[in-house]
Amino acid sequence: MPPGRDRGGRGSDRGGRGGGGRGGFEPRGGRGGGIPSGGGGRGRGGGGDGGLEVYHIPGGTFPAPDVKVTQIEDATQKQLSSKTTSKELPDISQLTLDQRFPNRPGYGTKGAPIVLWANYFQMMPKGDVKLYRYAVDIVPDPQSKKKRKRLIELLRSGPLESMQGDITSDYQANLVCRETIPEDLLQHAIVYRFENEDEPGERATTYKIRLEATGSFTVADLIAYLTSTNANAAYADKLDTIQALNIVTGQHPKASPSIMSVGASRHYPLTGSAYNSWDLGAGLQALRGYFVSVRTAASRILVNVQVKNAAVYEAGELGQLMRKFREANPNNLVALNRFLEKVRVETTHLPVKKNKAGQVIPKVKVIAGLATKSDGQGLPNPPQVASYGADANNVKFFLNSSNPGPGTEGPSAKTSGQKGGKKEAKKGGQPPARPSPGSSASGRYVTVADFFKKTYGLDVKAGWPVVNVGNRANPSYLPVDVCKVIQGQQALAQLSPDQTAQMINFAVRKPFENARSIAGDGLATLGMNPQCAVLKQFGMSISNSMITVPGRILTGPNIKYRDKQSANTRFGSWNMNNIKFTTGAALPTWTVLFISDPGVRGWQPDDNTYKGVVDAFTRALNTNGVIAQAPIWPGPQITVTDQTRDAVIDDWIGRIVRNPKQPRLILVILPKADPKLYNRVKYCGDVVYGIHTVCVVGSKFGKPKRNRFTGADELDLQYFANVALKFNLKLGGVNQSLETAKLGVIAKGKTMVVGIDVTHPSPGSASNAPSIASMVASVDSELGQWPAVLQIQTARQEMVSNLGDLLKTRLRLWQNNPKNREKALPANILVYRDGVSEGQYEIVLNSELPLLRDACEEVYPATQTEAGLPKISIIVVGKRHHTRFYPTTTEANKIDERSANPKNGTVVDRGVTEARNWDFFLQAHTALQGTARPAHYFVVHDEIFPKEQIPPHFQNTADVLEDLTHNMCYMFGRATKAVSICPPAYYADLVCTRARCYLSPFFDATPGVTPATSTAGGSGRDPDASQVLVHSNLRNTMFYI
Repeated sequence: MPPGRDRGGRGSDRGGRGGGGRGGFEPRGGRGGGIPSGGGGRGRGGGGDGGLEVYHIPGGTFPAPDVKVTQIEDATQKQLSSKTTSKELPDISQLTLDQRFPNRPGYGTKGAPIVLWANYFQMMPKGDVKLYRYAVDIVPDPQSKKKRKRLIELLRSGPLESMQGDITSDYQANLVCRETIPEDLLQHAIVYRFENEDEPGERATTYKIRLEATGSFTVADLIAYLTSTNANAAYADKLDTIQALNIVTGQHPKASPSIMSVGASRHYPLTGSAYNSWDLGAGLQALRGYFVSVRTAASRILVNVQVKNAAVYEAGELGQLMRKFREANPNNLVALNRFLEKVRVETTHLPVKKNKAGQVIPKVKVIAGLATKSDGQGLPNPPQVASYGADANNVKFFLNSSNPGPGTEGPSAKTSGQKGGKKEAKKGGQPPARPSPGSSASGRYVTVADFFKKTYGLDVKAGWPVVNVGNRANPSYLPVDVCKVIQGQQALAQLSPDQTAQMINFAVRKPFENARSIAGDGLATLGMNPQCAVLKQFGMSISNSMITVPGRILTGPNIKYRDKQSANTRFGSWNMNNIKFTTGAALPTWTVLFISDPGVRGWQPDDNTYKGVVDAFTRALNTNGVIAQAPIWPGPQITVTDQTRDAVIDDWIGRIVRNPKQPRLILVILPKADPKLYNRVKYCGDVVYGIHTVCVVGSKFGKPKRNRFTGADELDLQYFANVALKFNLKLGGVNQSLETAKLGVIAKGKTMVVGIDVTHPSPGSASNAPSIASMVASVDSELGQWPAVLQIQTARQEMVSNLGDLLKTRLRLWQNNPKNREKALPANILVYRDGVSEGQYEIVLNSELPLLRDACEEVYPATQTEAGLPKISIIVVGKRHHTRFYPTTTEANKIDERSANPKNGTVVDRGVTEARNWDFFLQAHTALQGTARPAHYFVVHDEIFPKEQIPPHFQNTADVLEDLTHNMCYMFGRATKAVSICPPAYYADLVCTRARCYLSPFFDATPGVTPATSTAGGSGRDPDASQVLVHSNLRNTMFYI
């Protein structure tokens, strides 16, 4: 977690949580939309009250939600309700995955009704469309996705040309066809040709492609299932049919040379009116594109379209790209090497070749990196590289006199006399013997600069690193002068803070602007119009208007504080003026660590000012309810640099811990928001020494703020209150609470609420970075304290290993809490599981639920387990989905008048959901900017709520769960506002984020300036459990806040 997150912010919703709701920008997953606005569209922004604008179709109206859909939903619900009363239990082994999920217990009824736009378009298949799927097997393995795509293109335009209009593909593993492929066309030998080549090259590889039928799917069967009101209806091929439809809808953008496709569903226009870019700096640009996915809902098939943004390499001269990167990252050749890896360039020094149609045949190379001294060391005549990242004058290669190379692509190890540029190994795998000086090997060493001067008459730029377009074992060097970066290449590196800020500038737009782009440029880019040949051929059409759905606005709860004080939660937020925390923690001893950096002009107060600010902060702690004594004074004031940071921090935190007065907490004043400094503080405090730390940035903590009412400069008491929230939670206090009636089953004191999350290595992480799993759990019915446990596990493993062991630690904490009567274990365990995609729900049911049960078997007495205790319910929390809702009116109380988003408390469980499964979308928070992203809650297992009596003011269990989840969003202790996802899941995510701080050498594998300081993973060793083992002093606290 970067320092800014621990400087007292009131839990402002993170981009990853969709709180700001910017959609999603690649590669870091998160923002949608962008500026400047692009393209018109079928809809437009409409004027409204007070300058508010909402999306609407021409005429300024909006259609009512589809009545037929509502009728199907209600009729199905009636059947499900009668099924629930049946005493016959089905054979679970015979059920489809959908049938194993709990049935929807009803649709919610609470809240003020509204109508919303949803970013979905209805798909309308014509007639009895049948789709035939084939798996594509290619031998030898092409190794790269681009080569695999090219081979499937050659297959479609070659042997299968007569059927080309009937064939779509994901261009990786599958074909989906309108007709069956004849038996004699299932196997082919394809000679590889590059783009625009009429004939294969002399050394072109021949690939054998075999097609295997893997199923046929009738779309009418899927629609019949979706429109059926039979409670027992099932369609085993649902997921396969959806996959086939996704391949069909993705064919147009994937086949277009003017669209960059990323993965299966993200498409970015590179030309025309839909093209929108933004300079991110340091050689990167942001592109706006569109996500598309076929979804199923009650009574219909829908197509979900959402704005997405990606970071790409700036196209054009490679030297220009290098210059921009080096200006932002001076004197760091290792970083430049990493930045350029796998960038595709077109070479310009050889004569232009054209095909019969007059199209230029591009000469494309892939950059392996800069020149290094270790290049080609297994070759008989290895290149001579003066230094890492040397320029053309300081890189020599061996030029074989029998092959002087006028026609060669560039200075390459291939000119050293090896066949095909590949190492010829002797028996036993040994490389060929290196000839001694003066041996029969005929040739000489020449510099890259001399070669290009003599062969091509080019004076290459001095001082610019050459690039290796071969590989490390067999390098081939080109000067930047002859390389042009090809357009439309996604940059997977982690964005810098400045680039992230620019991406946000590009991504954040008003909700109606995003909606307008989706309905206009989005549909055009994706080919979802009547002119699309693919859709016509496959008998499909897609509506050109977004659907509308019914929603409701739930009323937020009042927040309770000490002495029966309460706060009104209008707009989903509140303040604590003259209010104390529900339970204030005691802080008898603490101190302040002031850190300065000679390279940073931070807050530099004199002694009197410094003490005055700390005294004022101490008073603020007590005003808010923390029982704080004056800190140990004076606290240490230390200076760090990049070279001394870790050692100095370790030393001084150790000294503080050894102080005879035994401080419980350190307030750390940072010179700036520095992730490396922050990470070290947290590692030392949480793992090494076991002392709480709260980090603030000096310029925000100590500098006065102008009072807008009096005009006087005053210390920022609001900021102090924000920091106090964290002090109290870390020390075991309870910041706020809810009325008993608002907590439903939890209020009875027998339900433990659990949050689980798994986070995976992100782009830019070291190759040996692990995945991190975490669990938090309430310790009583107040929901004020959520101690955590965490672990590392195999990278990208979604299932939580040792989940049972994690749960057992939480159960013991509950049992030992004196607030819980007679050391009773919870009768119910309500789990909010974060970090699971829709395709992985089965993992939760098949793998994680049994581990939870086994843990309970070990902890609970036999009498309780035999009685069926504890009851377990699991709700998956989805935040990385692509569903968005937009207001249809500017009418008061139906729109957030500040951001033009739906109002906080908006819940949707109809229109975009299936009738049988139990799920809903909830936007509990107020989005400050951009398009709000609702959280998606899907119940995968439920034993608790069917046994609970429905309170009088609710009509069904759906009302109960929606209300409970919404109310809990007001219980995030680090904020005085409702947050975008339920706190158990939010807290679990924060724990994973904190663990990334401990493992920052693996997750922020920033290359050093020289190769010697650039070992991935920091020390070169693999991570181990001890690096995330929280000190015993803090293990049962909210150390991660």
